[in-house]
Amino acid sequence: MFRSLFKRFPPGSVCLLVFSTSLFAAPADKLWGDWLQNQIDQHPEVIAAKEKMNAAYSTAEGSQKPLYNPELETEFEREGDADNYTVGVNQTVDWWDKRGIRSKQANFVRVAAFQTFELVWQQKLADALNSIVEWQAASKQSELAIQQEAQMEILISLIRDRQKAGDLSQVDAELALLNFSQKLNQTAHAQVRLRRVAAKLRELLPDWSAKQTEIPAELWAQTFSRSDAQWVDKHPMVATAKARWETLRKSAKLAGLDAKAEPTFGINAGKAGEDNVVALSFSMPLNIRNNFSADVQAANQEALSSESLYRAIRRKQLFAIEASRASLEEFQQRYERLKNLMRGRGERSETLLEKQWRSGDLSTTEYLLALQQRSDGLVAGIELQTQYRLARIDWLFQTGQLNRLLKQL
Repeated sequence: MFRSLFKRFPPGSVCLLVFSTSLFAAPADKLWGDWLQNQIDQHPEVIAAKEKMNAAYSTAEGSQKPLYNPELETEFEREGDADNYTVGVNQTVDWWDKRGIRSKQANFVRVAAFQTFELVWQQKLADALNSIVEWQAASKQSELAIQQEAQMEILISLIRDRQKAGDLSQVDAELALLNFSQKLNQTAHAQVRLRRVAAKLRELLPDWSAKQTEIPAELWAQTFSRSDAQWVDKHPMVATAKARWETLRKSAKLAGLDAKAEPTFGINAGKAGEDNVVALSFSMPLNIRNNFSADVQAANQEALSSESLYRAIRRKQLFAIEASRASLEEFQQRYERLKNLMRGRGERSETLLEKQWRSGDLSTTEYLLALQQRSDGLVAGIELQTQYRLARIDWLFQTGQLNRLLKQL
C-alpha cells in the first residue's frame, strides 16, 4: 500500500504523507471492529483469563446453594430374638441466614472475576493497537529510508558525472559516499524495526496482515467530557479492587456468623421389639473451648487491609489518568502545530534544494547537510504522530474506555 503511494507521488511529496491527518484514518467500519475483537478473543492469555472467570462464576454459583444437606441416620441392633432398628433424618438449620450473606458475596465475586477478565482483555487490546500504530510508523520510516537510499544512489551518480566534467572535487564525492553509508545504516535499522513489529503483531493477532492496519478515525477523536474522578471508578483494576474489598467484608460478616452455633433437628422412626418407636432429636454445638473470636478478628483485619488496598489502587489510577491526559494534550498540541507548520512545505523542499545545488547556490556539503536535516524532520514528524496516537490509546486504556470505544467502531 505504502510503496504504491510513494510511486504515485513525486519525491517531494513525502512530507505531505507524513503530516496528513487522514493517512491512516479510515471510515468507521464495524467489520474492522469485529475482526479485531475476534482476534483478541483468540489470544491464549485471553482464553485463559476467560476460563478463570468462568471458574469464579461456578464457585459463586455454588456458594449461593443451601449450606446444609439433610443427613440420613440408621441404626440396627439385635436384642435376644428381637430386631431393633431406626431410620431418621437430621437437618442443620441455617439459623443466621448465612446463605443470604454468601449470595451477596457471590455477586461481588462475579464482579471481581469479570473486571479481572476485562482488564486482561483491554490490556491485550491496547497492546494490539499500540503495535499497529508502531507498525504504521515503522512502515513509513522504512519507505522513507528506501526512497532516500535510492535518491542518494542517483545523487552519487550525478556527482561522479559532474566530477568528470570538473564541476566538483573528489572531496564532494567522498562526502556523498559517507552520507550514503549513513542512509544504508538507517534503512537497515528501519527494516529490522518493521519486521520486529510485524512479528509482534502476528503474535497478538493470529490473522493479522497489512490490510488490517487502517484504524478508524473515531479512535483519535477527543472526548474529555468527563473529569478524571468520574473515569477512575470505571477502570477494571479499580472495580476489581473494590469488588474484592466488598467480598472480604462479606467474609468478615460470615466469620462472625460462623462463630455462632446453629441447631440440628432430627426425626427417627423404627421398631424396638414389637413396639413402634418415634423419636425427635435436637443438638447444638457449644462454643465453650473455642469461640472462634480470633478467626473473626482475622477476617475483619483482612477486610480492612483490602479496603486500604482498594483506596491505594484508586488513588494510583487517578493520577495515572491525569498523567495520561497531560501527555495526550501535550502531544496533540505539538502534533497539530507541526501539521500546520509543514502543510505544503515538504512538497517543495527537496526539489528546491536540488535546484539550488545544481545551480551552484549550495555546495555539496551544504546540500547533503540540508538533505539530512530534511530527513530528520520527516522522521521527527512520524515519531510525533506515533507518540500522539500512543498517548491517545494509553489515555483510553487508563480511563477504561477501550472496550466501549471498540464496540462503537
